[in-house]
Amino acid sequence: MATPTDTRAPTDTFAAPHPQPTSRPTIGRQLQVEFRAVGRAFVRADRRPHQVIRDVSLTIAPGEVVAILGPSGCGKSTLLRLTAGLDRPTSGAVCIEGSPVRGIDDRSAVAFQEPRLLPWRSLAGNVALGLPAGTPRDRGAERVAQLLALVGLDAFAEHRPREVSGGMAQRAALARALARDPGVLLLDEPFASLDALTRMRMQDLVLDIHAAAPTTVLLVTHDVDEALQLADRVILLGSEPDREGATIREILSVPGDRPRDRGSAVIAELRAQLLEGLGVSRHAQPAPPPIPTAAIGLAH
Repeated sequence: MATPTDTRAPTDTFAAPHPQPTSRPTIGRQLQVEFRAVGRAFVRADRRPHQVIRDVSLTIAPGEVVAILGPSGCGKSTLLRLTAGLDRPTSGAVCIEGSPVRGIDDRSAVAFQEPRLLPWRSLAGNVALGLPAGTPRDRGAERVAQLLALVGLDAFAEHRPREVSGGMAQRAALARALARDPGVLLLDEPFASLDALTRMRMQDLVLDIHAAAPTTVLLVTHDVDEALQLADRVILLGSEPDREGATIREILSVPGDRPRDRGSAVIAELRAQLLEGLGVSRHAQPAPPPIPTAAIGLAH
């Protein structure tokens, strides 16, 4: 009698030190991104315009990691879509290396919040989908093997997405984005659906990848700690009184080499500053003092 195959997804045991490929993949492109007075408006059902973002001007240096923070609905993901060429601004321009983005652009690659892996393909087969068109078979196979090793999935290359954990599937999606050798890597809340521990491991993985194969990174997140751990600069989007559409309210440079001490006083101060910018009070309001028993008796 044949022994039944165990189809349970393995747990995400990826932890430092991370497995390293014998031959590290290189990402030669580190490209500048520039937002030139970018605005994006959509048309409501009543045909009136709804301004989502406006007057966004920012230059991201080649190889820089920039995080975008802001309240829900302020246009963070819209900026990423504009950079990837999945959408077009209604005013201004997004440029990569001085050249405007006019459609889907092979200079950038996106990793989304969900892995979006094809269930009938192996992890290696999914990563191979990210390879540039015309990549020779042997070179493509080598590239896929390198990237799977870089994200610690070389032992799971032939597994299907249903056979691995959520964190492992997200790592495969990250490898797929890197397969096209992007000059700009766009991360749209890629770890939001993961548990806290796996999320921290994935943040460490991004740092490992950036050290091994540096490229320009634009990260959208709701997580202040994630932004401070990964980014060189944090961009805070928000609205202004009596003006429709979000714009850049604050830009913070994050000091210190990565990986950073999550418990440092400097990071704690920046965290408080960003939370305040997001509308979270730096200090909780103290509770009112209890009413003395004698005073209660006098009230009757």
